[in-house]
Amino acid sequence: MAAMAISSSSATVRIGCKKSAFVSNASSSVRSEFAGLRRMDSMFDMGSSHCLFAQMQRNVQAVGNGCRGVVTMAGTGKFFVGGNWKCNGTKDSISKLVTELNSAKLEDDVDIVVAPPFVYIDQVKSSLTDRIEISAQNAWVGKGGAFTGEISVEQLKDIGCKWVIHGHSERRHVIGEDSQFIGKKSAYALTQGLKVIACIGEKLEEREAGKTFDVCYEQLKAFADNMPSWDDVVIAYEPVWAIGTGKVASPQQAQEVHVAVREWLSKNVSAEVASQTRIIYGGSVNGGNSAELAKQEDIDGFLVGGASLKGPEFASICNSVTAKKVAA
Repeated sequence: MAAMAISSSSATVRIGCKKSAFVSNASSSVRSEFAGLRRMDSMFDMGSSHCLFAQMQRNVQAVGNGCRGVVTMAGTGKFFVGGNWKCNGTKDSISKLVTELNSAKLEDDVDIVVAPPFVYIDQVKSSLTDRIEISAQNAWVGKGGAFTGEISVEQLKDIGCKWVIHGHSERRHVIGEDSQFIGKKSAYALTQGLKVIACIGEKLEEREAGKTFDVCYEQLKAFADNMPSWDDVVIAYEPVWAIGTGKVASPQQAQEVHVAVREWLSKNVSAEVASQTRIIYGGSVNGGNSAELAKQEDIDGFLVGGASLKGPEFASICNSVTAKKVAA
């Protein structure tokens, strides 16, 4: 690989024979020769006249006011959409939803996963198209045994699950699971061959206090402290104040947090993990806002709640990958 060369006159970064745009002020646009989904952002201190990442931390809501240098690089990630059905549905309503999903026209270049309630996983697995994979909404921290009410990873795999959701805000703030416990659950799932959708996100009061990044970093660290590998992990950023409320982060707000998450991974895990890990957005995503959100460079898909219970609308969200391709 050729050495990296940075030309101060043209503000162009070369990594090997690949070229990307270097942006040093808020009015500059990031332009890349790559059509790939993934990109990795690195923050550079360009002197006192430029805004630093710390300033973004102090005021997460000041989207568009800050300045940061960005290096964009091609990646290999595939758009990802998950549907979290939560504690909803009956045999009849789920049969109807499965019929809608089976008949939907879905774009090829998107990974699609749905997470039914535990009691309906077998019904969905036996009737849903193989085009869509099955996730559990939770899993126990270790091997099964005398743990009343829990479901083990081994049992989930036995009925055909490929994924599990860990760290969802409802598990954190309603059930009371802490970050370290969530990290350990995810680690066990990965060691047993179950892929993980790892959720992070801040509450409204934390955002208003300027603690969005601090909260997300603490939750990320608990995952990172336990993960044996990031190969089968998708990170879902879900601001708690936007889940089921009808409120949604603006595309710029969501993008800014996704950039910060990728930067944290680069600094604390590895540049390779930062570049390859898909970071998806959740929080009142619907057929009306998914295309604009998908256009953001670091939004690699969605984790959908209520809208995933409506087959045609969920299919529309999955197909917002076309907006991502146009934006690229």
